[in-house]
Amino acid sequence: MFNRTDETKVLRDPIHGYIHVQYQVIWDCLNAREFQRLHRIHQLGGVFQVYHTAEHSRFAHSLGVYEICRRMVYENDDINQALTESEKIQVMCAGLLHDLGHGPYSHFFESIQDISHEKRTVQLILDKNTEIHQALIKENKELPQQIACIIEHRHPKTMLNQMISSQLDADRMDYLLRDAYETGTSYGTFDLERILRTMRVKDSLLCMKESGMHSVEDYIMARYHMYWQVYLHPDAKSYELLINSFFKRYTEVKDRYPVSVFESFSSHLTNEQFLELDDYRMMVGFQDAMKSEDEILQLFAKAIVDRHLFEWTINPDEHQINTIKKYLKEQNRSEAYFYYEDISSNKTYFPYDEKNAIIWIRDSHQNLKPLSECSEIVKALLRMESHTEQRIYYWKRKKD
Repeated sequence: MFNRTDETKVLRDPIHGYIHVQYQVIWDCLNAREFQRLHRIHQLGGVFQVYHTAEHSRFAHSLGVYEICRRMVYENDDINQALTESEKIQVMCAGLLHDLGHGPYSHFFESIQDISHEKRTVQLILDKNTEIHQALIKENKELPQQIACIIEHRHPKTMLNQMISSQLDADRMDYLLRDAYETGTSYGTFDLERILRTMRVKDSLLCMKESGMHSVEDYIMARYHMYWQVYLHPDAKSYELLINSFFKRYTEVKDRYPVSVFESFSSHLTNEQFLELDDYRMMVGFQDAMKSEDEILQLFAKAIVDRHLFEWTINPDEHQINTIKKYLKEQNRSEAYFYYEDISSNKTYFPYDEKNAIIWIRDSHQNLKPLSECSEIVKALLRMESHTEQRIYYWKRKKD
């Protein structure tokens, strides 16, 4: 038996109404320093520079993923009966802790590190020196390794892996609804209640009743629109490229022009060094660098703090590219820092792909079929022609 809290703890949430906590291990993990740090990590990286209300944190999202997992295992009879109490605890903990390894500015931080956020998450869970690890082994010594297995998609009970990371999982369902709400857009909305009601278990796999397929189609279209209207917004990319240029320059001049906040910064951070970095600390570092004696470092620090973004253009011809490069040369701006080419394909960010994971539909004869065989909308999406888009980001001198 797992220890329960004296009473059900509730936390107000704009997406789910209340977050419910009934197990002590969940409450202890929530209060651990590694999880509390997520208060200080923006959920959407540079997107808050475009959608000004998108100030929500990885902390709020992680709680939301936990709550959807909790509802899956207790409110859906099929899932409830298919799992033991221990397995329910494992997947709820995995939902809560799945983003522990996110660095400042979320996904972007991985581009300047040598480790993915999933691997960092597992490291923190298995690190005996972390409060998270101690909270987990206090309940069950096997719990850290069991949670790591789910996050790494290798738990022997496949449906636990599916609940955290699949084509239709608690992570995606929460961030779509939460990000749509926080950005003030309607692109990411779908019928969560219907999906939770029509989710089933068949042959140890999560699947959907045929009657719930239309809600899944709405969910897939929500992903499609959120990627192209919110997550891939060029101004958000521009902001992240400023940070990229800053650290590209900093690694080259840090011995001559150190910034105290970033003195321990490298691509190989220990867990403790990693935990010290958050959005707030990074901003203090950028503010300090505004006084740097290195002109390029100072310039990018000011641009980050004051939101002086790179200019960008879509699908430029050769003449436009040459004009941009000529302008940068005249301004004595190296292309290494002040010029980026970014090529993206609609297939790269396609909202549904059955190569690695499938959403299964259970038909009226209790047979499992891939969603692509049942949905005309998905069939049409899969037939979409691939096209690429080139964006050029470059520095343009701002007027005083």
